[in-house]
Amino acid sequence: MSGKTVNSAIVLLIIGNAMALISDVFIKLLEPGAPVFQFAFLRSLITLAFLLPLAGQLDRKNLFAGLKIHAFRAHIHLAGIICMVIALGNLPLATANAVFYAAPILVMVLSVFLFREKLTPLSVTAVFSGFAGIVLILRPVEFNWAAVAALASAFALAINAVLVRQLPKQQTTVHKLFLNYLLILPAAGALAWWEGAQWNSGMLISAMGSALFILGYNITVLLAYRQVDANQVTSAEYTGLIWAVGIGWIWFGEVPDLWFLAGSLMIVVPLLLIGLQQRRRSPARGFNPAPVPRHSSGSLSGATIQSAHECRE
Repeated sequence: MSGKTVNSAIVLLIIGNAMALISDVFIKLLEPGAPVFQFAFLRSLITLAFLLPLAGQLDRKNLFAGLKIHAFRAHIHLAGIICMVIALGNLPLATANAVFYAAPILVMVLSVFLFREKLTPLSVTAVFSGFAGIVLILRPVEFNWAAVAALASAFALAINAVLVRQLPKQQTTVHKLFLNYLLILPAAGALAWWEGAQWNSGMLISAMGSALFILGYNITVLLAYRQVDANQVTSAEYTGLIWAVGIGWIWFGEVPDLWFLAGSLMIVVPLLLIGLQQRRRSPARGFNPAPVPRHSSGSLSGATIQSAHECRE
């Protein structure tokens, strides 16, 4: 499955989002009180090891180009991983993932402040509807540190997605991921040492499973968006929320309530409408060998969602 057609790209994204949810399941299955910093360090180290066979895609002559932005993104990413582990360990799987989906909305808000982009009326609607949806899902009476962690993880995703445009344009996705995890290791290792938890094989297995499936997700996303117009397949990204509901219901007995369903619709539906609006402006071409722009002014592109997920994982 190459991702060279719209249908195959959609299938890749559906499979990829299922893999991302399996990665989340490995995190959720961690024992209560598991050392968060140790997990973050192990997963980053293992992911870096998995990327080594792809080292041929690194620009070795300019390996550390854009180092300051890479380092900043890496440490934001580390904070996002830690917050994600806390959120998944204490919130229902679907609830945590619904809040993570606020990241594309936050990307739009940050783009306005950082790059003076203008939002369309539909984008403004998506922003307000999305935030209202988060309130419905979390509800102030249930607001706790796990909810704060989920929101913080979404902010980390959004910040890293926005900063993608500040990175050297010639760097491949593998190059960006490689530097990201390489620069995470010192801080993650120091935090794990400070945490002082005893090393155990169970943690290693969880970190390896999470890293493996999220790397598989990144590969499917890369294939899906490489040669097909992003606005033709972006909606498939939201099947991740369906996977979250299904896996949470079957595996963990987490039955979604009406508040969750209403809030999720308020987050996802406006984003889908934005994608449909972009589709009308840019008819499907099926095969598109040209690179898809990372961001579009005033609206949310599928590539933006792609970069947000790369930052998350």
